[in-house]
Amino acid sequence: MEQVGGITALGWAARDASGHLSPYSFSRRAQGDSDVTIKVLFCGVCHTDLHVIKNEWGNALYPVVPGHEVVGIVTDVGPGVTKFKAGDTVGVGYFVESCRACDTCSTGHENYCPKLVLASNGVDRDGATTQGGFSDVVVVSQDYVVRVPESLPLDGAAPLLCAGVTMYSPMMQYGLNAPGKHLGVVGLGGLGHMAVKFGKAFGMTVTVISSSPSKREEALDRLGADTFLSSRDPEEMKAALGTMDGIIDTVSAGHPIVPLLDLLKPMGQMVVVGAPSEPLQLPAYAVIAGGKRVAGNGVGSVADCQATLNFAAEHGITADVEVVGMDYVNKAIERLERNDVRYRFVVDVAGSLGAAA
Repeated sequence: MEQVGGITALGWAARDASGHLSPYSFSRRAQGDSDVTIKVLFCGVCHTDLHVIKNEWGNALYPVVPGHEVVGIVTDVGPGVTKFKAGDTVGVGYFVESCRACDTCSTGHENYCPKLVLASNGVDRDGATTQGGFSDVVVVSQDYVVRVPESLPLDGAAPLLCAGVTMYSPMMQYGLNAPGKHLGVVGLGGLGHMAVKFGKAFGMTVTVISSSPSKREEALDRLGADTFLSSRDPEEMKAALGTMDGIIDTVSAGHPIVPLLDLLKPMGQMVVVGAPSEPLQLPAYAVIAGGKRVAGNGVGSVADCQATLNFAAEHGITADVEVVGMDYVNKAIERLERNDVRYRFVVDVAGSLGAAA
């Protein structure tokens, strides 16, 4: 048991690249003047967690307690906290600190701070490794905590703190929120299904682009997309050339992007949010012809995250989730690796952590 001082926490951690999670006792930092202490109720399972615990990006700081889609209840606040009080329902997303002084921080884009501290598998200011929301308690500065609207179910709200804001933020930033515009969504997983929901709420025409024809019915009937395009069907792809104003690419496995760029209208915008381990192959001609643009997006700022939650509450949007206990989390990771979830696993931390240990 690692005990350095502060708040004793119980979580589930991976110890090596097998990615297998098991009970782990550790210490959270003592609550500081501007800190909020949160009892974790639910935590989403993100594909990033899978990459990290299996060290697929080569940056795992074992032991790793994953989880960065945290919804919980404030149990205590430091004397300098003005934004929250005990009993508030709050959320914590992908990061928990930034330098607060660089250009990106000062312009409200702290999610791109070069000294960003991730909620899990990050390095805090004191040099300690951050541990995520697969645990009973987190301690976070009030400036990196958001308020969860009362109307949102907490299990379905958890994935909005990463998957949701990762979709909402670039849609707002790159004008992929204009009513009547045509949006292509590549991939229909945890990220993609949120893009469909937000796109329809914005009043856009939404086409789901997938290599799995079996997803046609769920895209159209379950999620309300306007059309479905099989990326493996040459005739369907040819018929859709030059028809889309924007595309959000959510796929986390290696795939060709030139055929996707061909779907854009001249000066169309593609935003890449999936993070394949292999490099994307982008020949110059694919963007020069037609003046097309490719951008990336990494989650969103704290303000973006709050705006995502507020928009979702206004439009009745939540993630489609499968709620599981902590004792099922290794099976959930295996299923996530096979894309066998519709569309996001959420761990009932408060309801299962003690029993699972």
